[in-house]
Amino acid sequence: MQRLPLFLVPLLALAACADSDQGASDPVTPRPNILWLVAEDMSQNIAPFGDSTVATPHLDRLAREGIRFPNTFSVSGVCAPSRFSIATGIYTTSGKAQHMRTTSSQEYHDIIGVPPYEAVPPPGVRMMSEILRMHGYFATNNAKRDYQFSPPVTAWDESSNQAHWRQRPEGVPFFSIFNFFITHESRIWAKAEDSLWVAADLDVPIPPYLPDTEAVRTDVRRMYSNIRELDHQIGNLLAELEADGLLDETIIFFYSDHGGPLPRQKRQLYDSGLRVPLIVRLPDGMGAGTVDERLVSFVDLAPTVFSLAGVPLPGYLEGQAFLGGEQAQEPRAYIHAAADRFDSIYDTKRAVRDGRFKYLRNLRPERGYYLAVTYREQMATMQELLRLRDSGGLNEAQAQWFRDSKPEEELFDTHSDPHELRSIAAEPAHAEKLAELRDELDRWMAATGDAGTMPEPELVESIWPGGVQPKTAAPTATMEGGLLRLGSTTQGASIGYRFPDEERWRVYEGPVALGTSSHVEAVSHRIGFAPSSEVTLPR
Repeated sequence: MQRLPLFLVPLLALAACADSDQGASDPVTPRPNILWLVAEDMSQNIAPFGDSTVATPHLDRLAREGIRFPNTFSVSGVCAPSRFSIATGIYTTSGKAQHMRTTSSQEYHDIIGVPPYEAVPPPGVRMMSEILRMHGYFATNNAKRDYQFSPPVTAWDESSNQAHWRQRPEGVPFFSIFNFFITHESRIWAKAEDSLWVAADLDVPIPPYLPDTEAVRTDVRRMYSNIRELDHQIGNLLAELEADGLLDETIIFFYSDHGGPLPRQKRQLYDSGLRVPLIVRLPDGMGAGTVDERLVSFVDLAPTVFSLAGVPLPGYLEGQAFLGGEQAQEPRAYIHAAADRFDSIYDTKRAVRDGRFKYLRNLRPERGYYLAVTYREQMATMQELLRLRDSGGLNEAQAQWFRDSKPEEELFDTHSDPHELRSIAAEPAHAEKLAELRDELDRWMAATGDAGTMPEPELVESIWPGGVQPKTAAPTATMEGGLLRLGSTTQGASIGYRFPDEERWRVYEGPVALGTSSHVEAVSHRIGFAPSSEVTLPR
């Protein structure tokens, strides 16, 4: 595979993007449209990343016309924590968002003894879509949120099943996300009679940690069938973009929110749970057909989009841009990931990986590897694993997942052992690498204020004292020189406002001219806090 020439990387966005010093209101500054195509629960099971089990012509085309990033990793093996980092550009551990779905059903929270709560990142952290709106973008989300917090009204121009770039005002650049549910874990057991199944005799690869039985093969065939349908859905959307004459004015990202849907993939910190496909198609064929081997983390997505769009990078970001005018001078040396509570079941694991070696720290070594997550046990493959475990029918590789305890540290060579089945942490030949990655994990946990070792009730108390959500202070207003100035005493709060008869909330950035209006409606909202009440200003 051809690597992207290094000299080309700094130039990729310059033809299409604004200079970062120019304001969003500059009418002569062109800004690229940005389209995100986001699959769920999908590893690199497509031809552009070496797996030709099913045909995916539309994704193949994106790869031919774009750049492939085969070393892209989620910050978590499950969706809500991953999407927190995508939306904010900071790690889950920095925002107290590492537990799966902090806003989940009361049933689970009754078991664990904490109320449903929202993650509270440091003050000033904003959703990346809001920042793009502040720089002139029309931002739409169709339609999954799942951020570990309720988005402020300033986050999106449109967020619904009907949200689309076609709703934008003429001439305004867009940032649009389309989420594709077809590859989600649940679509394996929910599609048993689906006519979109691939042929029942299709030869599918079975990873060594799963038993090669008919029940498992059927689930894996359905997984590939769903990938084929994903490709069809993406093709329809790209056809809309092309029909609108926007293909070569738009930067397209395709990726998945974390690794695959099968047992020992989703929710895990192995590459099977973290490594995802990423393709970026740039206008005018820039970088077409190349492969960039650099490490990419999900915390890098926000800074990279800002870099490509000519938006100054906020200082709180914990990732680095890998394309555009603000890309980092040095490539990323490591990726980091965390796993904590899933539903009502706790485990606490941390991972750091360089280009070859993966280090895992098990902070609850007394716990076994397998967690009895009820949701996952609806899958026939999981039922088959449990049946064979109980009857002694698993081989050594398949039985590993059911060990009753874990070592405190594990180290894997992902080149010679891509499924991470044999830890080399105790081998003297790898002692230096073990120490290097151990130290790097210590550094990262300290830098992000990792609260993984804190009991969740204490974590909730630290951000929601008394288990009560703090509330954002309502906007205040002053009039100066005919301009309305808005503020909030809550540090880091976003302020949304709108004029009478407007439906969409604007993002407040500075003094507002009222014009012929006598007032605006306004609301303040810091992420993780309850929004303020809506107020009319001036009174």
